Formats: sequence, C-alpha cells, structure tokens
Amino acid sequence: MTLSNRRGFLRGSLVVAAAVAGGRVTPARAAAKPAGRMPMRLSVLSYSFRGLLAEGQMDVFGYLETCKYRYGLNAADIWNGFLTSMEESYLRKVRDALDEREMVLADLCADQVHLWEDDPATRQKNYEYALANLKAADILGARFMRVDAGGRGTTWTSEQFDHIVQRYQEYAQWAYDHGFKIGAENHWGAEGIWANLQKLYRAVDHPGFGISCHISGWQGSPAEKDEADRLVAPWVCHTHIPWNITEGPLEEKMKILHDAGYTGYYSVEHHTGRDEYPEVGIQLARVRAVLERWRTDSTAPPAGTGRSRRKAGAAKS
Repeated sequence: MTLSNRRGFLRGSLVVAAAVAGGRVTPARAAAKPAGRMPMRLSVLSYSFRGLLAEGQMDVFGYLETCKYRYGLNAADIWNGFLTSMEESYLRKVRDALDEREMVLADLCADQVHLWEDDPATRQKNYEYALANLKAADILGARFMRVDAGGRGTTWTSEQFDHIVQRYQEYAQWAYDHGFKIGAENHWGAEGIWANLQKLYRAVDHPGFGISCHISGWQGSPAEKDEADRLVAPWVCHTHIPWNITEGPLEEKMKILHDAGYTGYYSVEHHTGRDEYPEVGIQLARVRAVLERWRTDSTAPPAGTGRSRRKAGAAKS
C-alpha cells in the first residue's frame, strides 16, 4: 500500500460489510462526522493485516490509509510488528501520518517486551525493548500500551510474580508521567486466567496500569469466561474483539463494558491471515452497528477522555 492509491480505498469493503450488519451505508456517509454527535470509538488492530504485511502489500502507512479511507476510522491500534524502527525520526513520520489523517492512537500493542523470561539475558533484552516501546508510545500519542506479563505456565512463582509486579509499577509510573496507561492482556500464559490477572492488577495498584481485554480470551469454561469478562470490565482500558465474538454475543459483551463506564476504543482483531480486507470490514461493520445504535439512542457513555493529542514535535503542556 502506497500513498498513490489512498483514494482507491474510499469505495472498498464498507458497502458489503455494512450489509452484514443489517444496514445500507455508503463509504462517504460512514466516514462522515455528524454534527453534534460524539466520534465513533472504533478501531482495528494492525495485527489483523499481518498476512498483507508478510506479503509486502502493507506497511504502517498503508495501514493508516486503510483505516482512514477504506473503513472511515478516526483511531488506530498499532501492533509493533508494523513498526520497522524505534528511531525517533521514523516514529515522528508515523506520528505525522496520524496527525495528517486526524487520527488518535488508541493502543500500541507491543510484542517481545513481556516481563518474564526464564533466561536472564532474554529478560534484559525484553526490558530494553520495552523502554524503547514506551518512548515510542509517547511520541505516537498512544492512549494505552499493551505489555504482556510473560510466564508460560498456569501460574507464576513468587520470584516471577514479584519481578512482574515491580516492572509493571515502573512502566505504569513512566506512562502515567507521560499521559497514558500500560497494562496486561488476557490472551496467553498465566494472565489468561482470571484469578491470576485479578491478583496482578491488585498487586500493581497504580493509576497508570489497566487491562486490555481480549474479549472471552480467557482460559476456562464458557461460563468462567463470561464471568471474567464481567468482572474485569471496570479495569479495562482497551479491547480486542475477535471474529467469534462479532459472530456471536457481540452487543452483550460490549454492553458489559458500556455499563461499567468504559471510555476506551472498541478494537477488532482478525486472525486468519487471509482475505483480510473484506473480513476485517465485516467485523468492523458489526461493531459499528452496535455503536451507531447506542449513539442514535443516546445511551452510550461519554466519549473517551484519554490523553490529549499533541502534534509531533510539539512541547508538552
């Protein structure tokens, strides 16, 4: 994806995808901002396009073009696998691309920064890369940064847990000082078990720490997953919504967050690595339809009150 075919996305998959959601919506209307209505808190994780990334058909700038002009979004959710450098000069270009499109960065989803690895050298490498990603999140204006806890078992040892808590407190303080939050996600390892994540959240106990909820991504029975989705809702700062949820109890799951006063973005995540443009469009249309009903009915909570956005290179207030 290059800048030369930006406008080619304007008439992409929105029409087809909107039909799946039960309505007829033109791309121009979907991208418009109706006067006097809060912005649509909707995004798509760039990991959803990893197939196109691997094939050399998309980079981070093409991803932003896709979000803005194909899907009519005003927010991005960047997986750091799309970032080719942590150099400030490169990150400023990405920030400029966000600002040019009047987009916010709802989340920087950071891999290879998880806190616990049994090998001390790998643990130190992850720590150094996490610090680079924290600086990137600040430059890019992220409202949240996902950092996994690590540990591949179903629980953490005392040594692992103490290390993980200490690192999260360190990162949370840095993020808090720079106007955003960091946190874990319930999608692998010990953090995918509700009791563990609950213990972790309470131990970190910091206003700069929150949870990215991969909806129903928990380990356990369907009933246990439903209960965890409900109990974690007050702590959630960001979401990842997979295909199976958009095909199933989507509005029920979103309403749990709605009723808990959630002010973050509803971000879809696609996993197949195939047919990514149309299938992501379908997921987005389904979530968009729920948000549009809430806006029309005036039942949604106020728009997110995350960090204020700065132009790249601008001084902080």
